[in-house]
Amino acid sequence: MNVILISTIILAILGLFIGIFLGVFSNIFKVEVDEKILKIRECLPGNNCGGCGYAGCDALAEAIAKGEAKSNACSVGGEEVMHKISDILGVKADAFVKKVAFVHCNGDCNNTENIYNYLGPRKCSIVSKMANQGEKACSFACIGYGDCVNVCQFDAIHIINSVSVVNPEKCTACSECIKACPLKIIDLIPYGSSSKVQCSNKNKGKQVTEVCKVSCIGCGICEKNCPANAIKIIDNLSVIDYDKCTNCNTCKEKCPRKCIV
Repeated sequence: MNVILISTIILAILGLFIGIFLGVFSNIFKVEVDEKILKIRECLPGNNCGGCGYAGCDALAEAIAKGEAKSNACSVGGEEVMHKISDILGVKADAFVKKVAFVHCNGDCNNTENIYNYLGPRKCSIVSKMANQGEKACSFACIGYGDCVNVCQFDAIHIINSVSVVNPEKCTACSECIKACPLKIIDLIPYGSSSKVQCSNKNKGKQVTEVCKVSCIGCGICEKNCPANAIKIIDNLSVIDYDKCTNCNTCKEKCPRKCIV
């Protein structure tokens, strides 16, 4: 009995000592967490998609609290989250412009042809390393094997007639599809934009018309007729500046190739 009693007392003293040691240790080395960061993190959706440019929601919350990122940085959370964060910070809400992904390609089965039959794994990242960056005659065309579809958490992008098509009502502008596309033909544009260049081919006239029926030929008619000076020919391709665009649709009406949709 004495042995058991002594062992129990020793264990109790040891446990008490360890508890005191851990308590003191945690106080000495504890990291102060800004309450603002915790509140902002609670507002964020938690997708950790990286669309904001930060590693995840935790990193974004910290950046917003420090003033390194704006309250409208989370495209997934949208305007509602922006207002909640602005209230926490005690500042006026930033202007929020909803953006959605857009695929700059209309090279479907009707508009371009396959120049060979690919028999390997159905992954855009693999096919893009093959001849001509894929089977299609246009080397800038959407490969159509759905790497972008596989990474979308919101069911906002699907392959239709061999081309990726974004549903703007579901898109949250998380940018995962943009990262996944090996040809980099997807980018973000303002939601509701009425004119979009649905082509990415940067080759010159004849080279372009030979591979696609609706490709941009860089003729400059859209640029010459835009009353807002919002469209330019860059690398033989029409590019819209949405900060200037007024959605007048003049470029779309004047385009002889109907590649502005």
